Amino acid sequence: MNGQPPVRSLVAGASPRLAGLAAYGALRMPLALLELPLFVLLPAFYSQQHGMELALIGAILFATRLLDAVADPLIGAAIDRSRPPASGWTYRRWLWVSLPALCVGFWAIFSPPVDGALLVAWLALASMLTYLAYSAASIAYQAWGAEIGSSERDRARVTGIREGFGLVGVVFASTLLAPDQAPLLVIGFAALAAIAAMALRWAPPQGIAPNGPARAVAMSLRATWASVAGNRAFRWLLAAFMLNGIATAIPATLVLFFVRDVLQAEAQVPTFLASYFLAGALGMPLWIGLAGRIGLRNAWLLGMAFAVLAFVWALGLGPGDVWPFWVVCVLTGLALGADLAMPPALLSAVIAGHGDGGRREGAYFGIWNLATKFNLAIAAGLGLPLLGLFGYVPGAAGAEPPLSLTLAYAALPSALKLAAGALLLTAPLPDRERPATLP
Repeated sequence: MNGQPPVRSLVAGASPRLAGLAAYGALRMPLALLELPLFVLLPAFYSQQHGMELALIGAILFATRLLDAVADPLIGAAIDRSRPPASGWTYRRWLWVSLPALCVGFWAIFSPPVDGALLVAWLALASMLTYLAYSAASIAYQAWGAEIGSSERDRARVTGIREGFGLVGVVFASTLLAPDQAPLLVIGFAALAAIAAMALRWAPPQGIAPNGPARAVAMSLRATWASVAGNRAFRWLLAAFMLNGIATAIPATLVLFFVRDVLQAEAQVPTFLASYFLAGALGMPLWIGLAGRIGLRNAWLLGMAFAVLAFVWALGLGPGDVWPFWVVCVLTGLALGADLAMPPALLSAVIAGHGDGGRREGAYFGIWNLATKFNLAIAAGLGLPLLGLFGYVPGAAGAEPPLSLTLAYAALPSALKLAAGALLLTAPLPDRERPATLP
């Protein structure tokens, strides 16, 4: 015996056990803990602790993130090609190789032993190692999840439990976002990653390709990209995902400006953010249950509608409206679970519906991760220039809250989310699987 769970657990209709899903999902906690410091803390750490100019830090991070984003589809295809049974390169092995590299890179970023000109090279190399290791780990991890379960209910449970762990990691990281607390973040990530890597032994195994022996043959890159590009349902889902992702990323980019210059309550930012993510974690079971009853597409559409209805109230807020905005944070946080759990679960169904299940998950999630990173870049490239175009100057607001900031923060994302919902509503996605009838 090789210690793997019996194959019968992969048969359609046999749902993976909760303990196995928890063993799989736990890794999302350290991965999420790492994300927030890399995007939020890193510039402050190098500028405050080492005196590096922000413009130089920004240029280094932009270049390394651009290279990392371009590499995502190639990493995904490499994961697919490495997985014929004879090679022994399972998703678990990819994670066990990439996680130590990720620990080394994360430690190196926040422990530079040099200063001056060498500090630039250190930051560039450490960032590149960290981003590439993170991409390999996250793509293999998501592709593994796409092969667990065969029904909409199972797919919602896989992604919901995984992203629930991720929200806990984000909340934990948000309490340590100060340059002098970077060593605690590194230690916390390494410890949690080691525990989660060991727990993967009890996670559900990767699925079996519907056409069996096809996996044993290494697939050409041309065949892989032709299949992915020819998946019409994937193109529609990706468009809805990107539009919705931009709608979510714009408020994330502008929230500090909105709280400071519109609400004039900068000291409450940690409370708002913690409430938002905690509400997301607490609401995740609701979305998992709803997806099992009304389907993944309908659950995501309901989450989008709920988010818009809750978020438009921010349009009427002004100085001192701390409690009303806290309510907005909690309600939109509850909707967050749908945005986190439903899209990757729908992608799993789209991959299986196109006949690529068990063969090309890595390629699909490589493009998916690339789209996620573009969403963040587009949000910054769209929201911030629009504010400047309408004359907004951060920190220079007078007695009247800047209307341009309020519209960019709440109205534009709501409109984009409605457009994403319209795309999703008309997308040619696979028919919803019906639950098996018990004898």
